[in-house]
Amino acid sequence: MFFRNLTLFRFPTTQKFDDLDSGLDECQLKPVGPLELSSRGFISPFGREAEEMSHSVGDAMWLTVGGEDRLLPGSVVNDMLAKKLAEIEHKEGRKPGGRTRKRIKDELITDLLPRAFIKPSRTDALIDCGHGIVVVDTSSRKSAETVVSEIRRALGSFPALPLNAEVAPRAVLTGWVAGEPLPEGLSLGDECELRDPVDDGAVVKVQRMELQSDEINKHLESGKQVTRLALNLDDHVSFVLGEDLVVRKFKLLDGAVDELENTETEDMRAELDARFALMAGETKRLFAVLESALKLSKAD
Repeated sequence: MFFRNLTLFRFPTTQKFDDLDSGLDECQLKPVGPLELSSRGFISPFGREAEEMSHSVGDAMWLTVGGEDRLLPGSVVNDMLAKKLAEIEHKEGRKPGGRTRKRIKDELITDLLPRAFIKPSRTDALIDCGHGIVVVDTSSRKSAETVVSEIRRALGSFPALPLNAEVAPRAVLTGWVAGEPLPEGLSLGDECELRDPVDDGAVVKVQRMELQSDEINKHLESGKQVTRLALNLDDHVSFVLGEDLVVRKFKLLDGAVDELENTETEDMRAELDARFALMAGETKRLFAVLESALKLSKAD
């Protein structure tokens, strides 16, 4: 398991996790009901059939929130609703009012839901207890908040908040592309997004290109600012950092993967354990660099 996107939250390092296991058991994923659109709850990181509801390596914990969503496209409901309304209009010679439309639509949804396909999903999270960080494998803030809410439900209290930088992230990213020194270990990748600071201004997306070039400099001179930037951390990690502080396209490079390949094991569980340990270590290293460079606020 390797995370592809990192949405991060901070929580006080005084947070206790003594009652987490019992909370996870109580908040396990339940099958979505016949009249429910969705269900969320914890599943084992090792798969829905496994028993362990969490896994730890040192100060890092691996949790997984599972989901079941009934697929009921709005277009299907609206098409059937239109046919029902047309039948009523033909029989009664009048168009149904708003209340009638709502009642019929609700009846259609109630009838269709039990027959709708169910789509399973999972979202993994890494909790670094030592540094007070939650890393959720998604670029969607809404999905990440859902995972944190589930952790909060299991613990009863969990004051985790999204990252907050004391400096403007786009100013830092723009400075790096403009030639300002990068933090030790960081180097520019070959991708960035530049935007005019005005509302509805121009957006330029660059991929597979040398970023410190005349073409990019012209965009900077015209006032555009960098809102997403590809970076490398040593020869271990590549990623794209956004001004929203979400890390996208997170990828472990040869320098990190070589360490994993040097770990000899034929056991699938042991391999997953090694992968998680590697992921936890590289995430900690990346966070430490970003915390210093962006002056990330600490959790109270």
